[in-house]
Amino acid sequence: MDGDDNLGNEDSLLEKGIIDSTGVLELVAFIEETYHFKIKDEELIPENLDSIKNISEYIQNKLNFSPEVVNREGVRS
Repeated sequence: MDGDDNLGNEDSLLEKGIIDSTGVLELVAFIEETYHFKIKDEELIPENLDSIKNISEYIQNKLNFSPEVVNREGVRS
């Protein structure tokens, strides 16, 4: 991005050209590695991953409803 565009929390990352299909796969890999949970194929939908707001809510929901808790060191307990 050249800095002239404003990206709102609810703006579509795909429609704005921020990420493409390959970028979505990279985003998924980053989320899985960072937050230590697996994203299921059926969860790969715009409602979960197409905006900053959706990504944030998706991660928070996964962490809140996960049977395992990730501690500060990133280790599941």
